[in-house]
Amino acid sequence: MIAIPWLKAAIFLISTMSVLFLVYFALYLPYALRPASKWKQHTPRCRFAVLVAARNEQAVIGNLVESLMEQEYPRELFDVIVIPNNCTDDTAGEAHRAGALVMECAAPVRTKGDALKQIMEILMRQDRYDAICVFDADNVVDVGFLAAMNNAWCEGAVAAQGYRDSKNPTDTMISSCYSIYYWMVNRMFSHTRAHAGLSAIVNGSGFMVSMDWLHRHNGWHTVTMTEDIEFTTQCILSGERVAWVPEAKTYDEQPLTFMQSWHQRCRWTVGLYQCLRVYTPSLLRQTCRGRHDLHARLDQLLFLFTPLLQVIYLISLILTGILYTLQIRFSLAPYSEILYQPCLSVTISFVGTVLLAIAVIVLERKPLLLMAKGVLGYWLFVMSWIPINVAMLFKPQMEWKAIAHTRSVRLTELQK
Repeated sequence: MIAIPWLKAAIFLISTMSVLFLVYFALYLPYALRPASKWKQHTPRCRFAVLVAARNEQAVIGNLVESLMEQEYPRELFDVIVIPNNCTDDTAGEAHRAGALVMECAAPVRTKGDALKQIMEILMRQDRYDAICVFDADNVVDVGFLAAMNNAWCEGAVAAQGYRDSKNPTDTMISSCYSIYYWMVNRMFSHTRAHAGLSAIVNGSGFMVSMDWLHRHNGWHTVTMTEDIEFTTQCILSGERVAWVPEAKTYDEQPLTFMQSWHQRCRWTVGLYQCLRVYTPSLLRQTCRGRHDLHARLDQLLFLFTPLLQVIYLISLILTGILYTLQIRFSLAPYSEILYQPCLSVTISFVGTVLLAIAVIVLERKPLLLMAKGVLGYWLFVMSWIPINVAMLFKPQMEWKAIAHTRSVRLTELQK
C-alpha cells in the first residue's frame, strides 16, 4: 500500500527526534551523582527586598511572613513586602499583622509578572536595595535562605534559584507526585546544569535577582503565564546564568487533587507555548550568528520544546497503530503486533519512570517508603501531561486561576 512507506518514514523521523532529545538530556545524568557545590561564605552585605505577590492567601500568608522575619540575617538589611492583588479576603491585614510592608498595585493585575513589574518600577526609583527575592504566599522559608543568597550575590550572581521543597509531600498521591517532580527539577536540571556550567532554571518562587540586572534591563518585563521560565530565557539571551543555590530552601504547598493539578499544569503549558512563540526567534537568531553562550541557548530552546515533544510522541504512537492496522494479516487474538507494541511501550515507560522517581528520592535523601504512592502514581502524573499539552496547543491564552492554599504549616513543624 502507498501509505505504508510514508507512514514508516514519518514514524522513523519522529522516533529519531524523540531519541535524540532523550539522549541529550541523558548526557547530563552523571552530573546528578555529584555533590552540590558549596558557595563561599560572606559577611551579610546585600540589601534585599523580599517580594510576595498574593491573591486571597489569608490562610497561609502569616506563616510565610513569620518564617521570613526569623531569617538568620541582619534585620536592617531586608524588608518583606507583600503585594496583595485581586483579593476578596484579608490577605493584606494578615500580612501587616505578621510584620510585612504592604504595597498595593495601581493598575490591574492579570499575572504575578504584572504585580512584580509594577512594584519594581517603584523600587527602582529608590536606592534602598541591592537585590530582590521572590516567594509565593503559600511558601515557608528556611532561616538560612537570605544568608545563602547573600553568598551568591557577593560572588557575582545576578540571578539565583534556591532549592524548592514541599511542605506536604505525603498528603495525597497528587502532592507526592508534585514533590517528586520538584525534586527532579532540582536534581536533574538545576543541579546538573550548574555542574555543566549552564544556567539553572527559575522555578516559580524562592529566587533572587540583582537590582543591577533589573536596572540594566529597565525593570521586570514578562508577558507570559510562566514568568519564571520567561525570566530564565531573558537571562540566557542577555548572556547571564541563573545560579543554583541549594542551601537556600523554600517549602511549597502542593495541590491535593487532580483537578487542581490539571488547572495549574494547563497554565504552565500555556506559558511554555507562549515562551516558545515569543523567544524561539531570538534564541535561533543569536544561535545562528554564532554568538557566545551557544550551548546555553540551545539548552534552553530544547527545554521550551518539551511540551511539543510529548505531542510528537503521541503522534508517533498513533501513526504506529495505523501502520500495524494497515499491515495486519491475521486475527487480533491471541497475539497481535497492534496490541503488543503499545503494551511494550507503556511497560517500558512505566518502569523507567518508577526507577527515575526512586533514584531522585534516594539522591535527595527523602523517605522512600512514605513516598510510595507518589512513586507508583508518577507515571500517570507524567502521562496526564500529554492531553494537557495537546489541548493547550490550541488555547494560546487562558485566565489565571487561583489554587486555594489551606495547608497552614509553620517552619517549626517542618523542622521537626
